[in-house]
Amino acid sequence: MAENMLNNEPLDMNEEIIEKSLRPAHLSQYIGQAPLKERLSVYIEAAKRREEPLDHVLLYGPPGLGKTTLAMVIANEMGVRIRTTTGPAIEKQGDLLALLNELQPGDVLFIDEIHRLPKTVEEMLYSAMEDFFVDIIVGEGPTSRPVHFPLPPFTLIGATTRAGMLSQPLRDRFGILEHMTYYTPTELADIVLRSADIFGISIEGVGALELARRSHGTPRIANRLLKRVRDFAMVKDQTAIDIDMVDYALDLLKIDREGLDQIDRKILTTMIDYYAGGPVGVKTIAANIGEEIDTIESMYEPYLLQIGFLQRTPRGRVVTAAAYAHLNIPYTESD
Repeated sequence: MAENMLNNEPLDMNEEIIEKSLRPAHLSQYIGQAPLKERLSVYIEAAKRREEPLDHVLLYGPPGLGKTTLAMVIANEMGVRIRTTTGPAIEKQGDLLALLNELQPGDVLFIDEIHRLPKTVEEMLYSAMEDFFVDIIVGEGPTSRPVHFPLPPFTLIGATTRAGMLSQPLRDRFGILEHMTYYTPTELADIVLRSADIFGISIEGVGALELARRSHGTPRIANRLLKRVRDFAMVKDQTAIDIDMVDYALDLLKIDREGLDQIDRKILTTMIDYYAGGPVGVKTIAANIGEEIDTIESMYEPYLLQIGFLQRTPRGRVVTAAAYAHLNIPYTESD
């Protein structure tokens, strides 16, 4: 069992093992996403009773919500192995065939960032998903010949932050499509308390809730901030994290009461200072703040939209009155 990290005492498990232990193994341990879990439990139980692989699953939503973790939970619940990879890692058809060739009947193949698959690889997936075979060409020139390569029945779980970038033929081959939503502060507080226990950290409930409120509704961010607050508490020789320590640490990290970090505020203030709050296009915003368009659209914009600080219009993004109020900037409604 880990010693208390705030006392800077030795651990008998390394950080990598601790990180893995943060991931729940079963749906009953998975905090949040209650409606999604209820539906998945039905699909999994039905597939097990039929003694068939689970239908292919597409999980989509903002980054950090637990798509990879949920894929591993699904494999555990089905009692099968899981192979994990990412879209950019599968550069050619041979890479995909090598992965498919290692699957046993019922196994799960998890592809993160599936929207980034090359087109030729995506097309090879069509028959693999639908009929469990792929046709490949062996050899070159006059000696080349087609080879029919049968596959065991398997489950493909795809994860993406950009579901709109998936082609219609690929999207249509998923039997289960689930949107993962931001977590409530209460759900995140439960995750923080669970993670703190795994890390060997003592944290008060009210401190966990305050940290949760500033975590973008995202477990990954909550766990990251917990580790940083732990560092501040350790240096301050504080054996338990209370709300004062959470406030102190997150204020130094420039995470405000709504969970906005420096980039969130930079997006909003740039739009206000240079474009009167909008409408302004995302390309213009990205050029002004020095961030990639994809980064803004996948990491920052969804949360700002969720909390009502940003709106999308046909002419571009617009900063709302609520954001002006939060930033203590006088608001004048544009024409």
